[in-house]
Amino acid sequence: MPTPSSTPDAPVRLTTFSHGAGCGCKLAPDLLDRILGGPHAHATDPRLLVGPATKDDAAVYAMDGDTVLISTVDFFTPIVDDARTFGRIAAANALSDVYAMGGSPLFAIAVLGWPAGKLPPELAAQVVEGGRDMCREAGIALAGGHSIDAPEPFFGLAVTGNARKAHIKRNDGAQPGDVLLLTKPVGTGVLSTALKRGVLDEARTAALSAQLCTLNRAGAALGPVAGVHAMTDVTGFGLLGHLWEMCEGSGCSAVIDWTCVPRMDGAAELVAQTVYTDGGMRNWRAVQAHVTGADSMERMILAADPQTNGGLLIAVSPDTLEEVRQILERSRTNAAQVGVFGQGPPSILIR
Repeated sequence: MPTPSSTPDAPVRLTTFSHGAGCGCKLAPDLLDRILGGPHAHATDPRLLVGPATKDDAAVYAMDGDTVLISTVDFFTPIVDDARTFGRIAAANALSDVYAMGGSPLFAIAVLGWPAGKLPPELAAQVVEGGRDMCREAGIALAGGHSIDAPEPFFGLAVTGNARKAHIKRNDGAQPGDVLLLTKPVGTGVLSTALKRGVLDEARTAALSAQLCTLNRAGAALGPVAGVHAMTDVTGFGLLGHLWEMCEGSGCSAVIDWTCVPRMDGAAELVAQTVYTDGGMRNWRAVQAHVTGADSMERMILAADPQTNGGLLIAVSPDTLEEVRQILERSRTNAAQVGVFGQGPPSILIR
């Protein structure tokens, strides 16, 4: 049966079936704090090495010996129209949380919501197959999952990974003098909004999909490097939101060089045309008290632009910078030096 975004001669546009897109669907940071900040929010299990207290990318649980388990779950509504590509993106985004902790994924479980009365099951099968594609690329199995009939389509993974205890990279270990690296351009929120509005050209759509489907597997290779003091990935809270979590947790300040931050082609042009996510400004409101030196363009690209499967933010000792660059090069991962950490109190300066 034809739908508002589908005719017998045109494919279904999945993005028209959701109010948001990708990690832009995340609840705002301040709202999330209110939801999760109850009196029993912080677990007391001594084997839970990383829990909710530091707002990190995944939970870490100590097993026997030197091995730790890494556990995360991530899902969202369609960010692109092609079903299989959507599945690949959602899977890559979930896998990124394990890589950002310095670990390697072991297996994944799928999470699927599907409006059965609006969209055919064959499309859902393509979404799941896209998830399998990305799991195969990561060298793991998609081992099962759970599904519900939902008002909007969503998909993601619960991922279990592992690492050596000493190799875990938290988001709160940055030290004054550390160099800040970013491994992917920002701007996916802007471009995905343009796609949802039907104003993104074919070349930029292809570039968006390619970046969104790129695994952050370099994070696992950086786990053993002692000079990597902290690491996280940039997702729904934008670059400044996740950088603020690093600063707050580490007790450090940070300086960002705006000219060094890589941006996706067309992102600045689209922002100038008022193409940005509807909920993006709530990201800015959550961090604006801690940020100085931002003009309107920087707010949109750095704070109010939720990223999906964004790059790794890496705090690196200057003495280890060359080793890290070599590891990233072997992993075929580009990295830009976008800033530096300094003495506290926690704050962010954009220059």
